[in-house]
Amino acid sequence: NYFEELISKAKLQKEIKEVPKLPSYSGQMEVTEAKGIWIPATSQDPYAGSNNSNNQKRRNVTAYYTFIYLKAIQELRKQTFKPNDKGVPFEYFEWERVIVDEIHESLCTTKAEVAEDKTFKEKNRRAGRELLGITEKDILKRPLIFRKSIFGLTGTPLLDSSSRVIELASLMGNTYVIGLSSHWRKLERESSRDIFLHNYLEPKQSREVRKNIQGKCQEYLNVACCRNKTGEEMDGIDKLDHVRVVRMTSEEKKLYLKSQSGIAPDSKSLAITPADFDPSSGHDITKFLKQNASLPSRGKELLRICREILSTKGDEQTKIVIFTDGRIGAGDIARKFLCENATDGGSDPIGCTWLDVDDSIEVKNKKISWYQSGDATEEDRARPRALVLHFEHAAGLNLQTECHNLILFTPLYVGEGASTSDPVSDASTELQAIGRVFRAGQTHHEVNVYRIEVQGPNGEECLDGQLIRRNTDDETVAMAINAGE
Repeated sequence: NYFEELISKAKLQKEIKEVPKLPSYSGQMEVTEAKGIWIPATSQDPYAGSNNSNNQKRRNVTAYYTFIYLKAIQELRKQTFKPNDKGVPFEYFEWERVIVDEIHESLCTTKAEVAEDKTFKEKNRRAGRELLGITEKDILKRPLIFRKSIFGLTGTPLLDSSSRVIELASLMGNTYVIGLSSHWRKLERESSRDIFLHNYLEPKQSREVRKNIQGKCQEYLNVACCRNKTGEEMDGIDKLDHVRVVRMTSEEKKLYLKSQSGIAPDSKSLAITPADFDPSSGHDITKFLKQNASLPSRGKELLRICREILSTKGDEQTKIVIFTDGRIGAGDIARKFLCENATDGGSDPIGCTWLDVDDSIEVKNKKISWYQSGDATEEDRARPRALVLHFEHAAGLNLQTECHNLILFTPLYVGEGASTSDPVSDASTELQAIGRVFRAGQTHHEVNVYRIEVQGPNGEECLDGQLIRRNTDDETVAMAINAGE
């Protein structure tokens, strides 16, 4: 593999008999509360067995890999290569500039973020951290040497934790803001006793210390970070928001109420909110969300919107992007509405392209490319006009050159009910989805964003109306885009 070749080029084969493999984990989360009674001067586990005994072993493996990798790079740079030599590892070279896209992926990340992000696996995160040399303070010893500057690009706010800002400062400017002992991966080289003391003392950190850490982090961000300035490039491009209201039938109302799993019969209603679902009491909001997405009236409106767009003069061959919540199976639901026999009075189904769970990355990229460029052949023109994506695909895609119509199949809600949701995060994800077409490089003067709001049979506000108001609230949107000071 690549690492073996690097060690070979560095002439370390005799010293390093067994090349370590990249660990598939990026760090260990510690239990922060001691259980039972800890008797001093004994070997008793202060966590009473609640901690994973393999954590320290994993840290050792991780630290060893980092050590060998950086050592091989230093030895590699002592070698001399001829201009026509092939296979020289790129860590050997110097670069004028290094630009890291989606920089937040490799910075300090919680286990919850890793679990939520299905597209960027933990092993890939580990590889990114190694390549960037985040834990190496000496810039000249890092894998990527830049002569002029290093830039990090991200659409994800970096203000959510001081640890993440500390790593950003270390990577970008070789600047340690404050609190180096809190550096995320320093734990990988500490002993078990150090780790216990670290977690024991951390909660007792004074407010004054926390205030200074956060204050210094904010100072660094004010100096080193800037928002993308696309104002002039977006001049003349308007975003038009359309809320298409449709009423459910009496039969759909029965299914809507029945899907409110765990809710007492006398409490079930069209006005029920996600906060009314209590997961600790056995309420299952997932069934409710899925039924809301499955309402036939929603599917009919989706078809009507697509037919309306494609019947507009000049847009007969335009391409439409539809974002759905894949966690509740809404992507499959939208696909069925689009591909099965027309139920909206149209003669033929619209059809669509979707990213199948079994598709390879190559196949997924090929499918997406169909909606990034114009139709050059008859085969291109024969493809469906609609592309169905999940919200988790919202980051990183550029669809603005061929698409100027986007449909949000359902308003996004991520949570289990009660107070488990994060409106700012949901609004941010929707904005990222809209940003796939409403961005610099858009070739049309108007970008249409359609939302579908299903109301009760008599016009009663239901889940859609609640979530659309929540996700488009001015204050929530401002927080989602980090617009404030």
